[in-house]
Amino acid sequence: MHAYAANVYTSVVEELMKGKQRKFIAVEQEFFRLWWDAVATDRHKQQVHQLLQEGRLEFVIGGQVMHDEAVTLIDDQILQLTEGHGFLYETFGIRPQFSWHVDPFGASATTPTLFALAGFNAHLISRIDYDLKADMQKNKKLQFVWQGSPSLSESQEIFTHVMDQYSYCTPSQIPFSNRSGFYWNGIAVFPDPPKDGVYPNMSLPVTDTNIHLYAQTMVANIKERAAWFRTGDVLWPWGCDKQFFNASVQYSNMDLLLDYINEHSDQFGVTVQYATVGDYFQAVYNRSLAWEIRDSQDFLPYSAEPFQAWTGFYTSRSILKGIARRASSLLFAGESFFTQYVRKHTASSICKCQALKQLQSLRWAVSEVQHHDGITGTESPKVKDMYMDNLMYGMLNVKKLMASIIFDMNNAEKNGEVYSYIYNKDSGKLGTTDVDQYVIVYNPLAWNITTFVMVSISHSSVSVYDELGHSVPAQIQSSAESYFTYDLYILVAISGLSYRKYNIKPSLGKQSAFIGRSVKYKQKDISRACQQSQRLLPVVNNCYQVMFDQDTNLMHSITERETNQTVQLTQEFLEYHVNGDVKKGPISDNYLFAPNASAVPVSKAVGLEVVSGNLVTEIRQYFYSNVTAQEYIYVVYTRMYTVPEGYDGKLLCHRIEQEYSTGPLELNREAILRTSTNLNTRQLLYTDSNGYQIQKRPFKAYVNNTVARNYYPMVQTAYIEDDSARLVLLAERAHGVSSQGNGQVEVMLHRRLWNNLEWDLNYNLTLNDSSVVRPVFWLILGTKSVTSTLYQTSGLALEHRPVVMFGALSGDKPKLTRQLQLNSVHSSPVTVPPNLHLQTLSIPGWKYSSNHTEQIHSVHMGKQQQADADFSRVLLRIRHLYEVGEDPVLSQPVIVNLKSLLKGLGSVMLVEERSLTGTWDVNTLKRWKWKTAQYPSKGFYNNTEISENCIVTVHPREIRTFFVYFQDQ
Repeated sequence: MHAYAANVYTSVVEELMKGKQRKFIAVEQEFFRLWWDAVATDRHKQQVHQLLQEGRLEFVIGGQVMHDEAVTLIDDQILQLTEGHGFLYETFGIRPQFSWHVDPFGASATTPTLFALAGFNAHLISRIDYDLKADMQKNKKLQFVWQGSPSLSESQEIFTHVMDQYSYCTPSQIPFSNRSGFYWNGIAVFPDPPKDGVYPNMSLPVTDTNIHLYAQTMVANIKERAAWFRTGDVLWPWGCDKQFFNASVQYSNMDLLLDYINEHSDQFGVTVQYATVGDYFQAVYNRSLAWEIRDSQDFLPYSAEPFQAWTGFYTSRSILKGIARRASSLLFAGESFFTQYVRKHTASSICKCQALKQLQSLRWAVSEVQHHDGITGTESPKVKDMYMDNLMYGMLNVKKLMASIIFDMNNAEKNGEVYSYIYNKDSGKLGTTDVDQYVIVYNPLAWNITTFVMVSISHSSVSVYDELGHSVPAQIQSSAESYFTYDLYILVAISGLSYRKYNIKPSLGKQSAFIGRSVKYKQKDISRACQQSQRLLPVVNNCYQVMFDQDTNLMHSITERETNQTVQLTQEFLEYHVNGDVKKGPISDNYLFAPNASAVPVSKAVGLEVVSGNLVTEIRQYFYSNVTAQEYIYVVYTRMYTVPEGYDGKLLCHRIEQEYSTGPLELNREAILRTSTNLNTRQLLYTDSNGYQIQKRPFKAYVNNTVARNYYPMVQTAYIEDDSARLVLLAERAHGVSSQGNGQVEVMLHRRLWNNLEWDLNYNLTLNDSSVVRPVFWLILGTKSVTSTLYQTSGLALEHRPVVMFGALSGDKPKLTRQLQLNSVHSSPVTVPPNLHLQTLSIPGWKYSSNHTEQIHSVHMGKQQQADADFSRVLLRIRHLYEVGEDPVLSQPVIVNLKSLLKGLGSVMLVEERSLTGTWDVNTLKRWKWKTAQYPSKGFYNNTEISENCIVTVHPREIRTFFVYFQDQ
C-alpha cells in the first residue's frame, strides 16, 4: 500500500488531469478505499469525481478484490462484489459494467453468471490452459457468448473475451533495448524503493532518435494480435503488475509515441488511442457480429506450460482455507441474527452503529481473503498472517455482538456473566462443576434442523435440559484428543433462524446423558493382510451398515439399508513425493502440483478404537508408518448418528461424518486420502463449481503431467457414480480432488514443500507448512435419486453448522418466567422450502438511495458524507438449489410470498427487486444483448417484474436479490 498502491492512485489521478486523451482503469476497491480514506486530498477526491464523469477513469469489476475462481464459495464472491459495488455507488453513483478477471488461475463457469446478474455487459479473462488458448487463438475463437449456467442459459449469458498469449502485460522485449519495453517507470521495488528513484528495467525514454523504432515495435505487435481476433479492434494492455507508481513518466512517453503513430497512420496501417475496457467492448459491440455460444463448461484446471499444472493451490495453506470458510459461515449467522434483532427490538440497549462496525470488520476480512493470492494460499507467510489476523479479529467482533444480543434479549441480571466463543476443538472447555452452565445454539439456516453439537467438558457425569426443564438426548464419552476432557454430544432440533438454550448440569447420582463405551482393537499389519479372511466388524445406524475388516482395521464396505445395496469401500492415506530442486526437473510449489510418480501408501499398520453409544458411534483409526512405530501420522475419526424416535433424522442419519488429522508432513510431500470402491465409474468425476453448480470431469490422458492435470477444485462437493449408486463427498473447506482410477476418488488434504526456485525464494513463497490440519468431510451413499435430494441441503448444513455459544450464570440464577423462556426459545422462524436457500438476510447499512436519480443528485450535492447508515433496508437473497431436470420435484419453480416468509420480522411495507449486488433496480437494468447464431439481433435484456403483493417465482438456479422495507413499529 505505502510503497506502491497509494502512489499509483495519487500519480495517475494527477496525470489524467494533464491530458484529456489519457485514460486509466482501476480494479480492486480494497486498495482504492484505503487510498480514498487515508491518503487522497480533497483536491484528489474532486478530481476523481470529475474523471469518472468524463469516462477517463473507469472502475472495472468493482469488487473489494479480484477474487479467485477455483476455491472460493459463491456466497463470498457475492459478498466481496457487493462490498465494492456498494462503496462505489454510495460514493460516486457509478456501477461497474465490465470485468477484468485477468489473473485468477483458471476460469470458473459461475463467474460469468454472477457478473451477468450484477449487470455487467462483458467479461474478460486471461489464464486458461496453454494448449486450449493456442487453439482458440489460431481459429479466432477467443471471443464468445458464454452461457455459464445450463439452467439460466441465455437469460444470464455474457460476452466473454479471452486475452491472447501476451496476457495482461505489455510485451516487454524490445529489439533495440536490453530493458523491458514501455515500462518507463521500471519494475516496482517494495517494501524498500530505491532512494535514487532509479528502478530496475526502466525503459529508454522516447526520443527523436528512437521514436520510430518504438513505433515499429508496437505496431508489429498490434498486427500480430489483430490476426487472432475477428474485428479490427485490438485491446493492447499497457502496464503490468505493480505498474504506474510513477505515472508521469509513463504517460509523457506514451503520449509522444501515440501521436507519432497516428501522424504516420498511412505508413503503419493502424491508429491508436488511450482506452478503457468499456471503450474496447463498446467498439466490438458496435460491429454487430454474430458470436458463437459456449456452454457451461469451465476453464479448469489451468496449465501455463507442459509441466506447470496450477492444481496445487486447490489445497495450499489448508488452515487458512478452513478459517476463511469458518469466518464466512459465522458472518452469515451474525448477519441474520443482527437483522432479526434490529427488526424486533427497536428500543435496544445495543448501539446499532457500533454493531454494524463489528459486522463490517468481518465483511472486510472475508472479502479480502477471497483475493486470487489469498484463499489460494499463494501469498507469503507475512501476508497469510495478516489475513489470519483480520479474520480472527472480525470473528471475535461478531461473536461479541451475538453474545451481547443474547444477553440483551434475555435481560440477564447484571452480575450474570456471558462469555462467548464459537466452539472448536482448540478453544478450551466448559469450566468447573459448581456453576450452572448453558449452551446457546443458533441455527443460521432457514430450515428446521436436527443435528448434534459437540461440547468439551471436564467431568464425566452430566444431564442436559432444555429451557422448560425437559431432558434432552445427549451422549458423553472420553475425548480422543485429551485425557482430561470428555466430548458431550447434544441432540438439537431448532427451527429456521432461531436459537435454543440448553442447560448442562453436573449429575449427582442419576444422569440423563448416555455413556459412550470404548473398545480398543489390536494394531494390525496391513501389508500382510490376507485377501480371503473376512472377519468383519459391523457398525450400524438406521441408514447404513459400515463394515470394518478386522484383519486390517480398514473400512471394508457400506450398505445403504433402505435399498440393501452394498458398495465395497476402503480408504487409505498416500503421499505424492515431489522434487524440490529446479535443477532436477519440474517442482511443486504454492501454485503448481508436479508429482514425481504415483502416490505412495504411507502406513503399514492401523490401530482401531470403537466408541459406541445410543446416539453416536465413533470409529477411531490410527495410521502408523510400521508395526513398531509409537507415534501415528494420520487419524480418521468416523462418526455415525442414531436419531431417537420423535426427531426428524433424515439428513443426520444419512451422513457418515469423517474428520481427518494430517501432519506435520515431511518436506516435499503432498498428502491424500484415497477412497476406492467397486463402482464402475470409468474414472468420471463430478465436482462443484464454487458451491453453485456441478461440473463433469472426465479423466484425460496427456503426454506428460497426467496426474496433476486431472486434479480439480472441490469447494463443497465431489461425487463418483455408476448406474446403481453414487458416493458423495462434502467438504467444509476447499481441496484438490481427482479420480486416478476406476471407482476411486482422492482428496488432497495437505502439502508441505520447499524448493529453490529463485522467484519463490525472493518472495518467500516456498510452502514450508508444518501444521496439522483437521478437515471434516461428510459421506453420503445411495441411489442417484436419494442422493440428489440430500446433497444440496447437506452441503449447506455442513457449511452453516449451528453457532454454539457458552455462558455461565454463577450465584443465584434469576428464575426466568415461563413467558420469557418461551420467547427466548422461538425467535419467529423464517422457513423456506428445501429446494431454496436463504442466501443473505442482512442490514448492509448503505447510505445510498435506491432511486438512481436521487442518488446521483445527492452525490453531486455532496450529501452522501453526512447521511446516517440506513437500518431500515434489509438485503434479502434467495437461491434455487437445483438445475432444470435434476429432480422431478425439487427442480420445479417455487412461488414465494415474501410478506408471509418475513412476517416474523415485522410487517413488510415495500419490496424492490435489485441486481445481484443491489446497485441496480432490475426494472431499469438493460444489459447489452450480443448477437449469436440463435439470436441474430442485438439489443438489451429486460428483467422480470415483481408482483404487487410481494409474490415471486424462483426458477431453477436463479438467485434473486431484494431490498425489503418494513413498517416501523
